[in-house]
Formats: sequence, structure tokens, C-alpha cells
Amino acid sequence: MSSKVAEFTKLMVEEIGATKGWAGFNVKLASGILIEAAAMTTHIVGEVIPADKPGTLSMAMREAAGVCLGIAPWNAPIILGVRAVAMPIACGNSVILKASEICPATHSLIGEILTEAGLPNGVINILTNAPEDAPQIVEALIAHPKVRRVNFTGSTQVGRRIGELAGRHLKPALLELGGKAPLIILKDADLDAAVNAAIFGSFMNQGQICMSTERIIVDDAIADEFSAKLAARTAQLPAGNPRDQVVLGSLVDESAALKMDELIADAKEKGAKISAGGSRNGTIVDATIIDHVNETMRIYSEESFGPVKSIIRVKDSEHALQVANDTEYGLSAAIFSQNIKTAMSIARRLETGICHINGPTLSDEPQMPFGGVKNSGYGRFGGKASINEFTDLRWITIEDPDQHYPF
Repeated sequence: MSSKVAEFTKLMVEEIGATKGWAGFNVKLASGILIEAAAMTTHIVGEVIPADKPGTLSMAMREAAGVCLGIAPWNAPIILGVRAVAMPIACGNSVILKASEICPATHSLIGEILTEAGLPNGVINILTNAPEDAPQIVEALIAHPKVRRVNFTGSTQVGRRIGELAGRHLKPALLELGGKAPLIILKDADLDAAVNAAIFGSFMNQGQICMSTERIIVDDAIADEFSAKLAARTAQLPAGNPRDQVVLGSLVDESAALKMDELIADAKEKGAKISAGGSRNGTIVDATIIDHVNETMRIYSEESFGPVKSIIRVKDSEHALQVANDTEYGLSAAIFSQNIKTAMSIARRLETGICHINGPTLSDEPQMPFGGVKNSGYGRFGGKASINEFTDLRWITIEDPDQHYPF
């Protein structure tokens, strides 16, 4: 896959407006996902369980579930396209990858590469479709008796529909959905380190990542200093044509850019302050920080999925925890504090599937259990955790044919 960096980069720039750096990172992490999946083939294990019946060997065994349907989004197309199929294949299943309508060429290239690498005919199947046909196609795929597992990465709105369809047909589903990741900055935090994490977590891929930092929750005691440092750094981030050397490229389409305008206008009207950015040129939106955000503003609760980020000021660590959990989502979170005991206490009470202490909300490794709670979905991608998602656990016995029966 690494030999296809140039081809993948060209497609990602053309189809979704990604920067070259984001495309290269996609290829690198996707390669790691394939390597990790290959390593997991020797971890699909069973166990011998002591039986109450004399002369019986009782075993729990994991076996391939069957055909697995993966539905991948456009925002990290190589990472999430590969993730949708790698572990299902490693577990012995064949897969269907329903490509995103926004980046069909990028997703199709994944299938071409894996076929060139030697997968037998029929193991990986890439399906592309017109946007207007997507609901009927997804419903037909989930309903088909050969499809035994479903995994979906995308919006909560669509994920809810897929979960309902899977439940109707009694098909287990792994859903990784939207997020509103909080980055909590406590009063004893290393502010420069926290600013670095906020910049990276907020603006990588223009904020179009499910675990992007959406809410920067800052203790009042250090809020002015932190906000000034963050605004100064944010204002220096170059935005422009993704073919150039820029940090922020294009948003996926004009509707996404117009939503940024709406969030900014709503926050300003209700008393917030734009401390950095706030402008756009077509689908190129400047890195933007909105300070003094409160619960009356749309950006407090709506997932922006773009480079417009909020600062919410709180009175103490307990208030920070309350605000962080005040959301329908629960994917990723992060806490900055030099008191690890305090940070760990907050981390244990955060309603998220992922939490990083003194690191950004944005992080991914192939071997880690990745997924959320609440309206961010359920189930886990990554490493050993995903073996459970794509196999059936069976009970098999070898018994004494001459055993005694009561009648």
C-alpha cells in the first residue's frame, strides 16, 4: 500500500480536498491497520472449559461469522476504508465495502490493491453507487441472508438508521458515529503543551474527524492566558489550496463551509468573541476560535465537523467534568493537568469511549480498542477487541458415546 501514496494522494485531493499530509498519513496508518490485522490471525483462540458431564471435552471456539458489510465515510477514506475490511478478512470472512459516494475512486483503489496483493476472488468486493440510491442499497445489503455482520463509520443520524435495520434483521452491528470531543484544560496544566494539543486536535484535516477537538473547556483561572496563546497560534495556520503547502485545505463541499458561517454568526449574536479566524474563501475556511461560548449557542452542542472551535470557561474541575459530559456524544476526550491523580479521576467519570491525559483528543493506533458510547455508537474496532465483533463464539463438545441417560 505504501507504494501507492502518490496515487492515493491525487485521488484524495481531487475527491475531498484533503491536504497531501493528510493523504500520506492515511496511507501510513492504513498500512499499520493491515499489519495489525495480519498479526491478529494467531489470536483468534478458543478455550477448553471444564464440563460437569464425565468424559466430556468441552470447548469454546471462535469461527468466521460470514459475509461482513463495511460502510466507510469520506473524511479519512483510506484509514476507515481499510479498517472496515481488514479485521473481518483476518477473522476468515469475506467482505463488501460500500464506498462513500464522495470518494468512490479512493475506496475502489483499496480493493484493487488488496486483490493485487493476493486475496482470492470474492474475498473483497467494492460497491459504488449514486447518492440517491444509497438508502435502498444499504437496506438490501443488510437484509440479505448471507450478510452476517455490519460495521459503519459516519454520522449519528445515518448510524441510527443502520442500527435499526441491523436490529430488524438480527445482524450484529459495530457503529462508530459522531463526536463532540472535549479538551479539558485544568488550572495546573502546562499551557504551551495544551495549546499544541488543541491546535493539532482541532485543525487536522480541517476538523473533519470524528474525534477532532470540538470543545476546549478551560479553568477560569488560566482562561485568559490560554485563550491568548491559542488565538496567536491559530492565526498563524495557513489555509488554502490543498495542493499547496498548507495546514488547512478545503472542506468537503460548500454546505459544510456555509455551516461554519452559521455557527460563527449564531455565537457572535449571542455574545461570544471571535479570537482568531472567522473568514472563508469558498470552501476554504480559516482556523477559527470562538471564546466565551455558552449553552445557548449552537456550537455548544452541535458537531461542527470543521475548523471552527469553541472555548468554554468553567470555574473548577468538577464544573469542567459537568460541561464535558453535557452532550449526546461520547467518543473521545482529553485532559491536561500536572496532577495525574486528579486527571485520572476525571477520566474515569467522563462519558466517552476514549480519553487521553496530557495528549490530544485526536489519536489512533491499529491495536487499540476504538469506539464510543452514548450517541457515538457501540462496538470496538482495533486489535483483539475487534475479533469479538467479526466472529461467532461456539460451544463444541466431544462426549462419551456410551454415557448414561436418565431414560
